[in-house]
Amino acid sequence: MEATVAITDHGWYEYLSNQPNLEEINFWTPSAYWSFRAEVGSPFFFKLKAKYGHAVCGYAFFSRFVRLPEWLAWDLFQEKNGCASLKSMQEKISAIRDRIDYHSSSAQSEIGCILLSQPTFFKPLEWVIGPRDWPPANLRNKKYSLSSGEGLRVWNDCISRSIPVNVNTNDQEPVSRYGIPQLIQQRLGQGIFRVAVMEAYSRSCAITREHSLPVLEASHIKPYSQEGPSEVSNGLLLRADLHRLFDQGYLTVTPEMKVEVSPRLKLDYDNGRTYYPLHGTTIVVPQSDAEKPNKILLGWHNENIYRAA
Repeated sequence: MEATVAITDHGWYEYLSNQPNLEEINFWTPSAYWSFRAEVGSPFFFKLKAKYGHAVCGYAFFSRFVRLPEWLAWDLFQEKNGCASLKSMQEKISAIRDRIDYHSSSAQSEIGCILLSQPTFFKPLEWVIGPRDWPPANLRNKKYSLSSGEGLRVWNDCISRSIPVNVNTNDQEPVSRYGIPQLIQQRLGQGIFRVAVMEAYSRSCAITREHSLPVLEASHIKPYSQEGPSEVSNGLLLRADLHRLFDQGYLTVTPEMKVEVSPRLKLDYDNGRTYYPLHGTTIVVPQSDAEKPNKILLGWHNENIYRAA
C-alpha cells in the first residue's frame, strides 16, 4: 500500500489541532486544476515546510477528492476547513493565488478538496521527522510505500505517537505489533456523506433533476439522530424544499423508487399544488448498486416518518 505525504500549511495545522473530536477535515488546495488520486482508506501524512524542519505533524485517511465552489466547501465543512470563517478562508485562498499568480476563469471559483477522515494531530514536541529523502525544492504531494523505507519509518513513528500510554508501566505498545497498515474501513462524517451523496446523484435532485447547487441538499432516509448510517445508500439528493417535506413526513419514496406526496399536506396547509404532480413519479438513482437507496431504509421512512393519512 502507498501513503501520501503532502506539504501542509502551518496555520491550517495549528487551527485544526486545537479543535476537539474531529472525525473529518478538508485538505483544500487553492486551485481545482490538479486532481488527486489515492486508495480510499490509505494514510495521508501532513508534512510542514522547511521552516518547521520538514516535520510530519499528523495524519489522516483519504476518503475522496472533489472540486467545490468555495462557499459550498465552507457550507459542508465549516471550521473543518482549517479556518474560523468563510471570509478568512477566502482571504487565505486569495493570498495563495496571488502568490502563485493563479487566476480562476470560473465565476464560482472552485477549489480542490481532498477529504480526509479520522485525523490525528501531534503537538510540536511529538512531530515526526519527515521523509529523509524528500526533494528539497518539492512542493507537490509525494507517494511512499508503507512496506519499507522512509514510508514505513514515518508510519511507524506516527503510530507510536498515537498509541495510548499504558497507565501501569508508562510504556507504549511495541510498534511491531501493528505491522504494515491495512486500508481502514471508512466512517463517513456528515460533510463527506453529503459530498458522497451529491456526487452519486451527479449533482442533480433525485426527484426534479434540478442541477442548481445552492438548492440541493443530501437527506438521510433514516435520520442520523436515530442511528441512520452515514452511507450513500441511506441518502437522497433533494431540492431544499423537498428535503424539508421529506424530513417532515409530507413526502416519501417507496421501496419501488416511487414518490408519494401525503394528503396531509393539503389538509394541514390547504396547499400543495406544486408538489402533488410529483406523486407517482420515479426517482433517478445512482448507477452503482451500492449507492442506490436502501429499500429497507425506505420502508422504514414510509412506516415511521411519512404521514400517510
